[in-house]
Amino acid sequence: MTGPTITSLAFLTPGNFLDDDPGPGLEETLQLFEFGERLGFDGAWIRQRHLEHGVGSAAVFLAAAGQRTRRVELGTAVIPIGYENPFRLAEDLSLADVLSQGRLQVGLSTGMPHAELLGDLVHDGEWRSFDLSYGRVAKVVGHLRGDYLGGPDTVIHSPGTTQRPRLQPYAAGLADRVWYGGGSLRSVRWAAGQGLNLLTGNVVSGERTDDFTTAQLDLLTAYEDTIAAGRRTRTALGRVIVPFDTADAATRARYRAYAKGRHERTLAPQGPKRTLFAPDLVGTAEQILERLAADPVVARVPELRLELPYEFHREEYEQILYDVRHLIAPELGWRPAQPPVPALRAVT
Repeated sequence: MTGPTITSLAFLTPGNFLDDDPGPGLEETLQLFEFGERLGFDGAWIRQRHLEHGVGSAAVFLAAAGQRTRRVELGTAVIPIGYENPFRLAEDLSLADVLSQGRLQVGLSTGMPHAELLGDLVHDGEWRSFDLSYGRVAKVVGHLRGDYLGGPDTVIHSPGTTQRPRLQPYAAGLADRVWYGGGSLRSVRWAAGQGLNLLTGNVVSGERTDDFTTAQLDLLTAYEDTIAAGRRTRTALGRVIVPFDTADAATRARYRAYAKGRHERTLAPQGPKRTLFAPDLVGTAEQILERLAADPVVARVPELRLELPYEFHREEYEQILYDVRHLIAPELGWRPAQPPVPALRAVT
């Protein structure tokens, strides 16, 4: 097929677990990262969620994932910066990156989900007056760059060494692997001005239009127009893609019901912020490829991130990853960076 050419293929998983027994769910998510690496995916990403049945600390989870994988990029999309101390977050991310031998991809965003419940627990003082947005993200990036603290003559003494103070361990190159999850024109222009990579998914702001595709194309144009000349950054597109070619009849029906339950939100802007949602791509690989080929956003972005649905089961996630890797991604021009491995599931 002609049209989109995908050079990098990743997936984003919600990291589900049971309220009364979280261990097995988290273990299955780690196993999914291993499964994705064996399939040849270029990236495996985890959502960071607070107060929900999901990973509350992406840095901790990715440190564990780094010990279970060897090649795949390890990403988080996205860390809401309003709940984070910039220096402490940078320390955790830097340590996880060093442990993974430089494979972390750090997705950040502004906003504070569940703010009325968590704001007073996270911050001392009147947090509503704090800068919990772009300035806080910039501080994290500055620490990851290894900016020294104090003046040029400031040193600290610790057993066996005297050194200038900065974040430790320092992970060279991690600052260039910071991504911003931008859904508005203002946010993508800010990200571009900072030289950050861009994550854009299936949720955007309808600022000038009621049409999702038009709004997302406007975001890409604003980002590309603002990036400094010569600055090399990455842009990744997220889409909910659920092929069911190797699924059984009951699973196919479940997938269709999932998409049907979410379709109404795609018909018009939602809420006071005029949030626009992309339709989920559910069906056979052939049907999904037709829709991807007709999507002008896919044609402009070389990196595709498969956004796995919430509350599915491990075997369903594995089936989705298998079908995308074998039946969809190659038709989009993608080729695995590593030699292919034997099939991990039988096609039925």
